[in-house]
Amino acid sequence: MADSRETEITAFVAGWPVKHSRSPLIHRHWLKTFGIEGDYRLEPVKPEDFPAFVAKLKSGGSIYAGGNVTIPHKEAASALADRCDTVAEELGAANTLWMEDGQLWATNTDVHGFAANLDERHPGWDRVSRAAVLGAGGASRAVIRALRDRGISEINVVNRTLSRAVELADRLGPTIHAHSMAALPEVIQGAGLFINTTSLGMDGHDVPQIDFSAMSTGALVTDIVYVPLQTPILEQAEAQGIATVDGLGMLLHQAVPGFERWFGIRPQVDETLRSVIIADMERQP
Repeated sequence: MADSRETEITAFVAGWPVKHSRSPLIHRHWLKTFGIEGDYRLEPVKPEDFPAFVAKLKSGGSIYAGGNVTIPHKEAASALADRCDTVAEELGAANTLWMEDGQLWATNTDVHGFAANLDERHPGWDRVSRAAVLGAGGASRAVIRALRDRGISEINVVNRTLSRAVELADRLGPTIHAHSMAALPEVIQGAGLFINTTSLGMDGHDVPQIDFSAMSTGALVTDIVYVPLQTPILEQAEAQGIATVDGLGMLLHQAVPGFERWFGIRPQVDETLRSVIIADMERQP
């Protein structure tokens, strides 16, 4: 008798390492909610093995309909795909892959995830003229694209290595301005939005003291780090009377477009899903 699982739709998350990923928990929650006979699996793939992993996906020899890619494969995913949408092409990084008409397509849903999280948790967040972004790593590309797409006219990127911030500004356009860390107090002044895209505060790492008091009235501080949920940067902002949004929603919302691509139903991010992930974080941070 044939294994019935062969007819099921299966998706993956590939990374190295990847065992910490909560994507299977998110997608399996939705599969159960919709009663879909499918699966979503972890795929630990070393960087040197990733091209072969993608080639198998393209050839149809894989069990997968598509999947997510995380660190360190996002740039390679965009380069190896047959087709990139405009978002993945501009960012030079992809986190979502799917087969369509015999070709492997790539997109970056972190842009959607970042904006959708703030839309849900702090409506009106984009009605500001100036934003400050801390960090110029891979994650900041999607955040800056989201800010630019919402029409925020001045986006200041602060990074320890100035050349990385300059590279981002060159890639993403004239509304993005690059600064060294020394300029942080200056770019915060009058900003309506501050986003941490670095790993500062993750796993108990020390965080510098930041004075958010010079931000504009009604300003918002958010952090894409979500472990811990209340990061040191968010704690500082709250102590100074500034509104905050945690980064968990970005993880949840970025998963929506991929699930729809692979399984054919657009899921909702709700408090039930959020509580499932928070409970897991409390068990194993």
